[in-house]
Amino acid sequence: MARYTGPKWKQSRRENYDLFGDNKWRKRGTLPGVHPVQKGRPSNYSIQFREKQKVKRMYGVLEKQFRNTYNQAIKATGNTGLRLLQLLELRLDNVVYKMGLAKNIFQARQFVTHGHIRVNGQKASIPSQTIKVGDEVAYSPKFTKSTVVQVIAAENKAAKKITPKWLEHGKVAMLPSREMMDQGIREQLIIELYSRQ
Repeated sequence: MARYTGPKWKQSRRENYDLFGDNKWRKRGTLPGVHPVQKGRPSNYSIQFREKQKVKRMYGVLEKQFRNTYNQAIKATGNTGLRLLQLLELRLDNVVYKMGLAKNIFQARQFVTHGHIRVNGQKASIPSQTIKVGDEVAYSPKFTKSTVVQVIAAENKAAKKITPKWLEHGKVAMLPSREMMDQGIREQLIIELYSRQ
């Protein structure tokens, strides 16, 4: 299955949620389309499925990648839903984005695949790589001098971008707790969806 390359606001509208935090979407009472069909009360399956689609789109992952992440989460000890979200948050592309090294998750993935990112000083080119506590993430020395990096730094400063508490000084300081992650995600619905399959 190919990645979606169309307008991002359409995905936000479909999920009725600001997926990318870019404020280019406003909540509406109708579904997308010229003549949207208003259906009755959604089934439990429909609610669970839409929640999974929402989270997949937020992190920019495909179904197979999401399923693999879920399988990793159920093998871990503790709360499966929390571990699922932690694994998604600790993806290299997401860490690059949350650190403010890229404008959005899509640009972060591009930086990684193009070899502009270093993890503990070593070149990293796999967006799905799981970053561990203590790992340092930064631009490559050459890329640091580029115009695009200067623009990102200026925009972060102007917007007073706040880095999550689990990321400090270009390093993963701790595992993100549930309070540090998006409160609009209902991860238990995703666990229920996969457990019934």
